[in-house]
Amino acid sequence: MQRRFHAPVVLPADPACSLLRDAVVDVDETGRITHVGPFSGAPETSAPVTRLSGILLPGLVNAHAHSPMTLLRGMGGDLPLLRWLTEIIWPAEAKLKPADIRTGMMLGSVEMLRHGVTTSAEMYFESEQLADAVLTTGGRVVLGPPIMELPGMDWRAMLKGIERWIDTDGLRFGPGERIEVGYGPHSAYMLNEEALRATAESAAERGALVQIHVAEAALEDVKQREVHGSVPALLEKVGMLRGRTLAAHAIHLSDEDIALFAARGVGVAHCPGSNAKLASGIARVTELRKAGVAIGLGTDGPASNDDIDLWEELQLSAMFARLATGDSTVLTAADAFLLGTRGSAEALGRNDIGALENGRWADMVHVDLDDPAFAAGLDVPDEQLLSNLVWAAGSRRVRDVWVAGEQVVGDGESLRVDRTKVQAEVAETSARLRS
Repeated sequence: MQRRFHAPVVLPADPACSLLRDAVVDVDETGRITHVGPFSGAPETSAPVTRLSGILLPGLVNAHAHSPMTLLRGMGGDLPLLRWLTEIIWPAEAKLKPADIRTGMMLGSVEMLRHGVTTSAEMYFESEQLADAVLTTGGRVVLGPPIMELPGMDWRAMLKGIERWIDTDGLRFGPGERIEVGYGPHSAYMLNEEALRATAESAAERGALVQIHVAEAALEDVKQREVHGSVPALLEKVGMLRGRTLAAHAIHLSDEDIALFAARGVGVAHCPGSNAKLASGIARVTELRKAGVAIGLGTDGPASNDDIDLWEELQLSAMFARLATGDSTVLTAADAFLLGTRGSAEALGRNDIGALENGRWADMVHVDLDDPAFAAGLDVPDEQLLSNLVWAAGSRRVRDVWVAGEQVVGDGESLRVDRTKVQAEVAETSARLRS
């Protein structure tokens, strides 16, 4: 049914990062937003009104994650990236069953929703299990089923599987179009040129998003750089930058790489927490933003972060940008907030999530004020209130969450899934993987 949400403060995540006082958001029966603005000028309505305390804002968008890895959290946490993958993660993943992956994604989705993250872009095996888990929790997901070359893995079969899925169900499906299917070629160092080119052509034919790891670690793609100059140059050669493309991490980029991304409209998923934990490096966020590259924030997997709370990435993105430039003004609280909302949506090529605007899905988060971070209350300057939200409160006071207008978190807990039961199932699976 149609509804109106009335809050003392609404943060629509428009390009100016406006803060609306005593404002409303109207939602139609399909779960899309029909009006956002001050209550004083709102159209008359007979729809039921949900009156909220505190702040109403769009659901955050996690632009890069491997959330089923909640099953592997804490394993090999002090190793560098390539050793962590080859010695710990890949051997453990070889033991996973499809039902395990569904359980891991279920917990990851619940964890994110409780933090106000309504959408995640996922690259993981058994993507049908991920879709089923997210439909159960009520979240939203952008899937990149992996395409890789490893013993026992056939990239051609993986590619054909994605094509069949999209051709059968379409790019987006489910209630409120909660599921989007795309392509997840792991990286240029895990696939040959033929595989990269075939993936690019298949995705372009279907208008699908390609999610790919790019230049994450300095030593991961030495051969590709020696032959092609850079990984972005290789991806341009095979045509992968000419469709919808999301480059995850994108740390070790040259000026020429950044200019190429800007020219081709490539989105970047910046993952500062994971990049720091694995000592992969600090992405050139300031230069990417100046070039006009669409940048969003990602957590990466919960085995390399180790949580999937995107609010921490807001803080880290600003901190690292300031450290890298020696300029404390280079990335403000407003900038960071937009990276995790509107920016992430733009990086994914989506204009229907990431902001509270007419026509977008009503993916919304209610933050209450019962926290020391908001001791000064709402009657402070807009800049101070936004600063308190981003720098001090984060996800602590997320109380209610709606996806496509449907409430999926109430009073801080999932309304669809028994979290304690799912946690017990993850513990059981994790124990088996360690045995």
